[in-house]
Amino acid sequence: MSYSVPSNWQDEPELLDLAGAPVPQYGSGSLADLLPTLAAGQGVPGLAAGIAELAPADRNCVFLVDGMGWEQIKAHPDEAPFLTSLLASSRGGTGLPITSGFPATTATSLASVGTGLPPARHGLPGYAVRNPASGELMNQLRWHPWTPPKPWQPYPTVFQLADAAGVHTAQVSAPNFQSTPLTKIALSGGTFHGRMTGEERMDLAAIQLAAGERSLVYTYFSELDGAGHRHGVDSDAWRGQLMCVDRLVQRLADQLPPRTALYVTSDHGMVDVPFDEDSRIDFDEDWELGAGVALLGGEGRARHVYAVPGAEADVLTVWREVLGDRFWVASREEALALGWFGAPGECDERVLGRIGDVIAAAQADVAITASRNEPNESALTGMHGSMTAAEQLVPLLEIRT
Repeated sequence: MSYSVPSNWQDEPELLDLAGAPVPQYGSGSLADLLPTLAAGQGVPGLAAGIAELAPADRNCVFLVDGMGWEQIKAHPDEAPFLTSLLASSRGGTGLPITSGFPATTATSLASVGTGLPPARHGLPGYAVRNPASGELMNQLRWHPWTPPKPWQPYPTVFQLADAAGVHTAQVSAPNFQSTPLTKIALSGGTFHGRMTGEERMDLAAIQLAAGERSLVYTYFSELDGAGHRHGVDSDAWRGQLMCVDRLVQRLADQLPPRTALYVTSDHGMVDVPFDEDSRIDFDEDWELGAGVALLGGEGRARHVYAVPGAEADVLTVWREVLGDRFWVASREEALALGWFGAPGECDERVLGRIGDVIAAAQADVAITASRNEPNESALTGMHGSMTAAEQLVPLLEIRT
């Protein structure tokens, strides 16, 4: 008696095509292009309007909601009726989103927003990256271990340029963000106003907008992201925070002074990663993925892999063989040439060593966890970082007076 083996048992998994990865729209429709576009419209010298669809305004306000992706708004019209009513206004009335940038994570995105530069220039290319000077991983969100901020990110912020040009410039956020290194290198310039509640921030943002004939005001809300990480992006807790955001946007919209454009955007979206072995690949328990790896950086859905010197090619080969059907797995040179971190050819020399020898960006609802070395991050329900639409696309909702 004979039988034949099903053909799919013999097939190797089909590798994802790197050329098919949805690269951020640097230079024409990314977070890095937003503030330069607004400030250029206010006459700030040295800046260019990258997002062509946006019309100039004397007063501009950016309300950034952490973790509120385009697809998440579209999926929850009942919880966010006001935001849903604004979807057609996005990106200058085209009804389209913009892109976060890669990785789609808070430290990288806030640096892109504030400096108007892509990650390959501002130098915050991930959640945790190698410091070439020390060889250690540096967490760029928590700024640990301590690293002098100015050499790490030497460029002026758009807020500083606008303030120097006579634009009334202000940031309205939670008080604990005022003195953080990330705020200093990404969002400083003008005045910082700390307010505890979202309602207080909306009210003060409106006051700050009216305080100048030309104003550039930034305000921020983090609680939605926290609920998504802990409970998932379709949980009751997350939905409740989205309802709060919806009310806050309407509250601010109702108080805008004349000649104002309000833009509601986000630093990234989010996906829920199932709690099973197929969806959560534990690097700390996988000898094959660990072979030749000196440091594991980034985060679950956007990994920077730093190889032992001389093992770079072997690490790339193994990671592609093991993960290449679920992750876009690229060498540093490939990722830069494909424009993952900015336009090809524009990476600053000081940034090169911060980018992994190998970069793995999730395409499926999976993550590379590290149960021993990253127990807190590995336990999160909602994650982000990669280039999927759920993570990469963010709104640019607009209200004008």
